Amino acid sequence: MRFPFLYLAILPILFASCSSLYMPNVPNTPMLSSKGELNAAGHTTLKGNVSVNAAYAPGEHFGILLNGSVMNNNRARKDFNHNLIETGLGYFDTFGPENNRILEIYLGLGKGNSERVYKDKTSAGIVTEDRQETNFNKTFIQVNYSSKRKQDLKLFGARFPLNYGTALRISHVKMTDFKRNDIDQIKEDNIFLEPVFFTRMALSNAVQIQYTSGSNFGLKNRKFLTAGNSVFSLGLVINVGGRDMGVSGQPMP
Repeated sequence: MRFPFLYLAILPILFASCSSLYMPNVPNTPMLSSKGELNAAGHTTLKGNVSVNAAYAPGEHFGILLNGSVMNNNRARKDFNHNLIETGLGYFDTFGPENNRILEIYLGLGKGNSERVYKDKTSAGIVTEDRQETNFNKTFIQVNYSSKRKQDLKLFGARFPLNYGTALRISHVKMTDFKRNDIDQIKEDNIFLEPVFFTRMALSNAVQIQYTSGSNFGLKNRKFLTAGNSVFSLGLVINVGGRDMGVSGQPMP
């Protein structure tokens, strides 16, 4: 288990120099395990992309997702703004000797927009050199595998349960319009493979801290919808109504 986590932690650094009009949100990994379960999470990346995810299980094996992300990153030479909203439906089930392993499969769609502005500082002030604006549609299929095994982290004389998981999302992103300096451009699309690994540390039965690391890979050679942005985030997860995650702060023997 250690090698994939280390590998995916390094990937964001390797791709940090790339640039794309598509900014992936943090995949929704709710680890749904029973009917009536509610999961909500907020994540932020080092680049300032904030993702908010929610999931609910109205049936014993039926889940609903709602995801959103926003980013407003303004720098001296480049601005990048991004908005995305998604919804999805899927199936989940638990299995294993202790019924604590979870498989989730979701299908979803979304809409978003991005704006990237390259700037230069001159004697007359800040001058816009290139402005790229796009609206896009997104469809995706996602498979999550996770485990609620109670491996513990020993910290400050207490034990905190750890849970692990992985997700593979395949996303098709297609521009609905694309302007460069207010002039219409040829629209692009791409198919992205987006694998992530995540680790959760339970602070209580309902609250966990999540670390997510992953990347994306484009299957088509594109100039603007490239696979240049990765996922590297920290977040807070709230889960109500699921199987017991274990209570944090248990004193060490």
